[in-house]
Amino acid sequence: MARNVVISGGGTGIGLAAARVFAGDGDRVLLLGRRREVLEKAEVPGALTYAGDLSEPEVVRGVGRFVAEEFGTVDVLVHGAGGTGALEPGSVSSDPLDRVAHDWTVNFRINTLSAALLTEALKPRLAEPGGRVLFVSSIAAYRGSGSGAYGGAKAALHPYAHDLARDLGPRGITVNVVAPGYIEDTEFFGPQIDPARRERLINDTSTGRAGTPGDVAATLHWLASPAAGHVTSQVIQVNGGAERGR
Repeated sequence: MARNVVISGGGTGIGLAAARVFAGDGDRVLLLGRRREVLEKAEVPGALTYAGDLSEPEVVRGVGRFVAEEFGTVDVLVHGAGGTGALEPGSVSSDPLDRVAHDWTVNFRINTLSAALLTEALKPRLAEPGGRVLFVSSIAAYRGSGSGAYGGAKAALHPYAHDLARDLGPRGITVNVVAPGYIEDTEFFGPQIDPARRERLINDTSTGRAGTPGDVAATLHWLASPAAGHVTSQVIQVNGGAERGR
């Protein structure tokens, strides 16, 4: 049977790859993101779209109403939205502490708060039994990233997911986290990545290659399948062994 799948950050990168995999199964997909034009250009057969900033409670309330009208029940919720705060508008202040506060606040809002708000809004609509909640974290939650704010914001998803797994387990709902490493063809790294940095990131892996959005999407798809019905409260690393180092 077709499932109802909600994917934040569904217009690009990992979220888009996941959306295409689920749609390929015949599932009904809702793409969420901040940029309406990006969502509308996403080539996902039959997908619905809803644009807005998921770190704003009123926007998330709107998503909840939309989901209630269009889906009723959510079988799979994938949190692909987020990214480094370095790509967001910077602080206008020249004060170093103001800049620190801005950096940490931005990273928290786009990576952690957005996921928490959307989860709490849709929690009553998760299918039971069989519902799935999936968070996209990062290798930075383990190794850092040069920006403590980004790694910290992603790491915060892990205990939240563990708490949710305990809360939702009695309803037959699983909650898991996927933590990618270097993934090409994403806005996070972008085509402008310094060649030396790219080589270093690939050399960190045991597989000798960069990851792809499809690698992560396939893991998310499996975690949402009946085969993973007894897998919950786990953090699955998809980084070619880079977190272990060489």
